[in-house]
Amino acid sequence: MGTIQELVGGLAGRFRILSFSIPMKITKITAWQVDLPLHEGNYKWSGGKSVDVFDSTLVRVETDAGVTGYGEACPLGPVYLPSYAKGVRAGLSELAPALIGEDPTQLGKLNQVMDQAMKGHPYVKAPVDVACWDVLGKVANLPASDLLGGTYGEDFVLYRAISQQSPEEMARNVQGYREEGYRRFQLKVGGDPDVDIERIRQVAAVLQPGDKLVADANTGWLKHEAMRVVRAVRDVDVYIEQPCLRYEDCLSVRRNTDHPFVMDESIDGIPEILRGEQDLAMDVVNIKISKFGGLTKARQARDLCVSLGIAMTLEDTWGGDVVTAAIAHLAHSTPTEFLFTSTDFNSYVTRSIAHGAPQRKNGRLAAPRTPGLGIEPMEEILSGEPALEVG
Repeated sequence: MGTIQELVGGLAGRFRILSFSIPMKITKITAWQVDLPLHEGNYKWSGGKSVDVFDSTLVRVETDAGVTGYGEACPLGPVYLPSYAKGVRAGLSELAPALIGEDPTQLGKLNQVMDQAMKGHPYVKAPVDVACWDVLGKVANLPASDLLGGTYGEDFVLYRAISQQSPEEMARNVQGYREEGYRRFQLKVGGDPDVDIERIRQVAAVLQPGDKLVADANTGWLKHEAMRVVRAVRDVDVYIEQPCLRYEDCLSVRRNTDHPFVMDESIDGIPEILRGEQDLAMDVVNIKISKFGGLTKARQARDLCVSLGIAMTLEDTWGGDVVTAAIAHLAHSTPTEFLFTSTDFNSYVTRSIAHGAPQRKNGRLAAPRTPGLGIEPMEEILSGEPALEVG
């Protein structure tokens, strides 16, 4: 047995977070624009919306201690949520000057500073917050998942989003992804109700016991259309996700079906989760990191849902390797019974932007076990012309 001094020294070496006491300061914030083409060529969802190439923003936060962190924000085009790719970079040009000199390891205070400097626009703040979690993990010498609540199990389950096509094509795509190991599928519906009914039925016919099917309308149905669909598929084991634009219309559909119900676009903060719980509006809620403003606030929402007994899909609007790493750490630090599913967006795109990013295996994913997010952006990205430099 070693001496007390040896024991204390060993603990200090293992848990470096206990040993830093000098405040760290943000000295520079840099952003790069990155195009992320899709393997399938494009991605389609309700209302004829589609994206061919995702416009993502990689953010680097530098400190006076020589520790650097990275985050990423990638809106799903300008027509999904009140966010758009160029808005990330425009917002950062306004926000970043207020953050120079702040301590990136004091996440609560940092988020308050961001909220005071810019009202709303959580998708602008998210990559900065994520980058600061990356910094904190590196300082603590711990994976972000450990700091977000502890790492549960060896890995976690993923879903595959199925771009909106004909019923036959969607069924074939589900079969193909099932062969790759996926067991949870999110069908993009929200179009013609008659076609959507056939989409749900044809895909359900190719599933196996243990598979889960979600019909995600992405707000695309009017209330009467949603009512028709849920009545027509009463005999199908399917989750119904965000059928209508308004919360009240979704609630009306919820009260007229016994299908398990998922809320997404209507839920963008703690008050909305509490309202949904009070109204018994959902069985599952989707928490997107950039929609909530980063890992700090997404974790708050996650922990509230655990306390309320609500299962979750933990994800983001879209992104590449850095977004996927952030999602992985949040999902892997969630009690397994409350994690309905998560996703691996870097497998949808043809371009890698970081080393060490998590990669799916048999329809499952694990967060990196190295400090922080566990990723390192590729030199070809960092050597490109920055879209923004402050500090």
